Amino acid sequence: MKFRLERDVLADAVAWAARTLPSRPSMPMLAGLLIDAAPGGLTLSSFDYEVSARVAVAADVDEPGRVLVSGRLLADIARALPAAPVTVSSEGSRVEVRCGRSSFTLPTLPVEDYPSLPDMPGSTGTIAGDLFAAAVAQVAIAAGRDDTLPTLTGIRIEISDTTITLAATDRYRLAVREFTWNPEHTGLDTNALVPARTLADTAKSLAQCDLVHLALSASGAGEGLMGFEGDGRRMTTRLLDGEFPKYRALLPSEALTVATIDTSALVDAVKRVALVAERNTPVRLKFSGGEVELSAGAGEEAQASEAVECDVNGDAIEIAFNPQYLLDGLSAVDNTSTRLSFTTSTRPAVLTGGNGDLAASYRYLLMPVRLSG
Repeated sequence: MKFRLERDVLADAVAWAARTLPSRPSMPMLAGLLIDAAPGGLTLSSFDYEVSARVAVAADVDEPGRVLVSGRLLADIARALPAAPVTVSSEGSRVEVRCGRSSFTLPTLPVEDYPSLPDMPGSTGTIAGDLFAAAVAQVAIAAGRDDTLPTLTGIRIEISDTTITLAATDRYRLAVREFTWNPEHTGLDTNALVPARTLADTAKSLAQCDLVHLALSASGAGEGLMGFEGDGRRMTTRLLDGEFPKYRALLPSEALTVATIDTSALVDAVKRVALVAERNTPVRLKFSGGEVELSAGAGEEAQASEAVECDVNGDAIEIAFNPQYLLDGLSAVDNTSTRLSFTTSTRPAVLTGGNGDLAASYRYLLMPVRLSG
């Protein structure tokens, strides 16, 4: 095998394919990156039986071939190479990487032991890369991180004709985002539960693509697959099994108090007041008149308070939240103003953008912390 290509092209391709490599592979060959050089160009792949990544790039291929090398080592080398064309060649059980006056020699792994990558499911539809990345990021913050509750570590994707709904929850907050897309066929009605970390990383890396192809296997659950493809980059992931919570029932149908506030002003105030909040200590918010008063700390502890102007419609209310969860929601709203809707101080609050139809497409439900006394 022997091929040549530009350093930046190699570095970007290796970084994409290596992003799914397991940190603790169950078998040595799963730490490898598969390099397949053919007359039509170069393909780099990785697979750990759960997630696969594949990228195709143009290269001058002198000698076709197929090798398996340490993915993380190759990624480190590719990033460190000087700005010059790179020549990669193999001989026996070694691969040589030359760039300018730099040269590296890597041992190969047994390519015959490497598992076959799963086939990409048929395309289900397309969506703009930047919209997909933004929507997934808004929802992923609410996904659980406790692997003993695998269902909550996923993002539920619901497809209903031209509308996609994403939802994630860790039991303390719930994020829901709706957007339109371009399905291959009308009348599609299906859903899937995708690992949140994989989906967030994939969507972010495909944000610059004009169009991202979404592909969902026919089973839609359990052993199903979902694939994502754009600009020659492809990724598949196994779907999570299990019943996702019936989240729609958690969203309040009415609000007794609605407050609209400048997002950046509230973010800054929460950050300042939370400085005195001990671990797991909430920040209290009292909405009344034309302001919200934030406070934290009590008794002999350090204390802080701050008032921020806002529009309050409805009854006065005092409620408390985990400050980081509140900041996560305010950041995800991605709007100059935020609307907070309340029923009672012991019921979840809902954060949405303060204006426009697009703002209503995202909802962040946050459970309050019960106030003593």
